Amino acid sequence: MSQNTTRVVEILGNDYTLRAPAEQEEALFEAAMMLKSSLAETKKKHPTLVGDRLLVLTAMNLCSQILDARKEHREALAQYEHKVNATVEQLERTVSRAAE
Repeated sequence: MSQNTTRVVEILGNDYTLRAPAEQEEALFEAAMMLKSSLAETKKKHPTLVGDRLLVLTAMNLCSQILDARKEHREALAQYEHKVNATVEQLERTVSRAAE
């Protein structure tokens, strides 16, 4: 069983205690840093936003990025599947011809 680790991260002036298994600590910390960076970018574009409005817009931007990445992943996967299927068909034809 892995040990849980604890880190405190400051986000928008508030401290948050993050606990995670040791093997997930770095990923959790990177996620917190990504959030802080995204918050800073959103704040730069919309300097009047504060609190919940800033958090919600930042979350919406991050969700949009995730959806774009999922779409790109699905499209890439479809292309790879098409290439693999074409290769398998070519191999089957080659093996069939060799067996004749």
